[in-house]
Amino acid sequence: MDFSTYIPILFVILIFSGFRIIFEYKRALKFRFGKYVKTLQPGLRWIIPFVESIQIVDIRVITINIDSQEVMTEDNVPCSIDGVVFFRIQDPEKAVLKVEEYKFAIMQLAQAALRDVCGKVELDTILSKREEMGKNIKEIVERETQEWGIVIMDVKIKDIQLPENMRRMMANQAEAERSRRARIILAEAEEQAAQNLLDAGKMIDQSPSAIKLRLYQTLANIAAEKNSTIIFPFPEEALPRAEKKE
Repeated sequence: MDFSTYIPILFVILIFSGFRIIFEYKRALKFRFGKYVKTLQPGLRWIIPFVESIQIVDIRVITINIDSQEVMTEDNVPCSIDGVVFFRIQDPEKAVLKVEEYKFAIMQLAQAALRDVCGKVELDTILSKREEMGKNIKEIVERETQEWGIVIMDVKIKDIQLPENMRRMMANQAEAERSRRARIILAEAEEQAAQNLLDAGKMIDQSPSAIKLRLYQTLANIAAEKNSTIIFPFPEEALPRAEKKE
């Protein structure tokens, strides 16, 4: 068998095996015999088979979950806190060459920063100022990852798990607060009603005609009921009359 006839075919296969397609949202680091050469841009690219290789890097915003961390707050309350980190590769060369596994490294940094930040404040601060806690964690992680060519977009605290007894205490506290507000509202309503009655009494005292108007209104309400008999204990003339002003 003459293998010389297969050489052109093998050569063509070898040439085509070096073509690579790089998508718009990715970049490719090209290595030649293990040494970094350059970063390939999106499109159809060709590398020397068996001599060169590429490593693909996604430059879109990437999300990493921060596993739940056991934290002891400044006021000695144990709680479990988790979160999420949003980041983007700005310099693919640094992200690959300066750190072994940038995703794992960012996750470890975020976990340590979360424990550090939340452990220095009280529980009420964590519950009421999640955005501020996330910004503080972001600043810590961002300082460490600047040399890796990575931009930290945001850090969010997702969930805060409290011990069962602490949840019951907070529920009781919230119920007591709601009850207190309800009593205040009821007291204010009674005060306003009493003031309105006082104002109405003063108006009636100053204007005898108001007594008749009130009487007529009461009669109208009674007349709306069927089978009602109205008995006056005194004639209408007995009601005080308004004095005429000369």
